[in-house]
Amino acid sequence: MREKTVRKGYVPSRFGQLHYAECGAGEPVLMLHQTPRSWTEYLEVLPLVGAGHRAIAMDTLGFGASAKPAGPHSIERFADAAEDLADELGLDRFHLVGHHTGGVIAVELAARLQDRVASLVLSATPFIDDEKRRTAAERKPVDHVDPVPDGSHLLDLWNHRRGFYEVGQEAALTRFMVDALTVLDRVEDGHVAVRTYEMDRRLPDITARTLAVCAPGDHYSLPSLERFAAALGCETRVLSGGHVPLPEQLPGELARVVRDWVAAG
Repeated sequence: MREKTVRKGYVPSRFGQLHYAECGAGEPVLMLHQTPRSWTEYLEVLPLVGAGHRAIAMDTLGFGASAKPAGPHSIERFADAAEDLADELGLDRFHLVGHHTGGVIAVELAARLQDRVASLVLSATPFIDDEKRRTAAERKPVDHVDPVPDGSHLLDLWNHRRGFYEVGQEAALTRFMVDALTVLDRVEDGHVAVRTYEMDRRLPDITARTLAVCAPGDHYSLPSLERFAAALGCETRVLSGGHVPLPEQLPGELARVVRDWVAAG
């Protein structure tokens, strides 16, 4: 069994420093998190994938401990930063995993890097088309709260996500709170970037073997599986349980899916 110690570090980028955590050695697997999370979404997945690979989870630009540049975020800018990190870490060819917003970033990264991405796992990734973009302005905020003197906005933020977690999963929800509070003034930026991304125009550029997976309780992203299958001709899989925070709820199952998909190539 390889070393499971999680190592953390920073690399320079065109936007400032980017933070990442990694575990293990071998073929690299880069994992991208959802909004407004950080690498800790993969806290338990990282050592499991790292048992046989060089598993890397980065903080998306603008989130976690990565640089927080001014100006509007976009999926393209998030992907620019992820590409910078891959270059700085010497990832000439790597496997790519993205969850929710991270999956959308992974689509852009796989489309631009093509054969440099050995395989792609899209976890609970929304499918963005003209209809989604057209109605983007009508959609309600996901995580936004207005700070108030008595601190009750903290409970509001907790309750926004409480329904995604089961009783006993409060530690994972607390990690969400830490990540969201770190970027509270821009907590919606990733969601906005997803809704305006021209995903359907980028999918034809993807050359990597692709697997689309989702938790059965994640009704936001579950319908996207069929659309990715139609657009990419990829395999799909519904996992045994879980909701939006799938990597924290079923880390063992997600890690096995990733390892098996990497090995299949």
